[in-house]
Amino acid sequence: MTMVVSAACCMIRSPNLTGTRRGQWLPLYDRTIGMTNSPSQTTPSHGKHASAASITLAFASVYFFWGSTYTAIRIGVTQMPALLLAGTRFLIAGAILLAWCRWRGLRLFWPRKTMAILALIGLLLLSGNNVALVYAEKTVSSGLASLVLAVMPLCVALAEMILPGGEPLPARGWLGMLLGFAGLAVLVWPSLRSGLAGDSTRLVAVGVLLVGALFWTAGSLVSRRSRLPVNCFVAASWQMLAAGAFNTLLGTALGQWPQFHVNVASVGSLAYLITGGSLLGYTSVMYLIEHVPLAKVSSYAYVNPVVAVLLGIFLLHERPEPAEFAGMAAILLAVFLLTTAQIKAKPRPQTLEALEEMPGE
Repeated sequence: MTMVVSAACCMIRSPNLTGTRRGQWLPLYDRTIGMTNSPSQTTPSHGKHASAASITLAFASVYFFWGSTYTAIRIGVTQMPALLLAGTRFLIAGAILLAWCRWRGLRLFWPRKTMAILALIGLLLLSGNNVALVYAEKTVSSGLASLVLAVMPLCVALAEMILPGGEPLPARGWLGMLLGFAGLAVLVWPSLRSGLAGDSTRLVAVGVLLVGALFWTAGSLVSRRSRLPVNCFVAASWQMLAAGAFNTLLGTALGQWPQFHVNVASVGSLAYLITGGSLLGYTSVMYLIEHVPLAKVSSYAYVNPVVAVLLGIFLLHERPEPAEFAGMAAILLAVFLLTTAQIKAKPRPQTLEALEEMPGE
């Protein structure tokens, strides 16, 4: 969801697609955002130049890599502080992606205002949302974390509806909104109950996740309303680098390096988050957006939390409570109702923005 993913995790306006409209969103990079609005745009191919095997592989990559980043974070956070885990991850991933952009001959440097906005978006999503996720996973299970953050599309849709110039939700969207927050209440209830009984550790972690969701919402709104003319890969690179530098510097200032353990678990977790979550997952979703309908691509928004829960059960031996399964069903149905309501509300040519309210991890 995340993820992962943020992240992370990229919310972008496509340089290759037409038919943009307000109210449609694409979260990529497990909560990593980049946004472009290039004047040179073309219509996506909808699968005309892609084989069935390549499309299947791309879907498998998005489903698995973004869903599994929650598991990798859960492993990594036992060996590294949240700030340094997120910091080193995004510094390395951002540097790799920026080098690739340079090799492709893309424009890297933009006016100071544009660069500042890119940095702000990166800080909101990757220093706010992603660090909150990593910190919370020190306490809560990876499955529960993925389910709590699955409500982020609902938060973004609600904020957009309230803000000036926003669009009202259709009845289907309102149903999804109410169902989603009811599912969140079901998820949070066990933590609230234990908090009232005197053990507030888990309740605090869930609260941190919800604060992270607010950071994601703010980053989403800034990204959408900025409309920067930056290539999506370049934007994502700078956002990761800005957040990675901030996270690492703050972790250093707080003296966290002695808690950063270099071993098989930490190196493996970082390598997986960099390659699987921040690079392979992102390029796979970009490929799918260019070749298949949005309704199919958007399925990752409700598949990823299921993957995270199942991997947590089988690999980490997590044991979700019955309430978590009920909350998962409600939230995933809510995300489905909300995203399909937005896609169907105003039929337009396919765009990247139609996915922007769905979390990617």
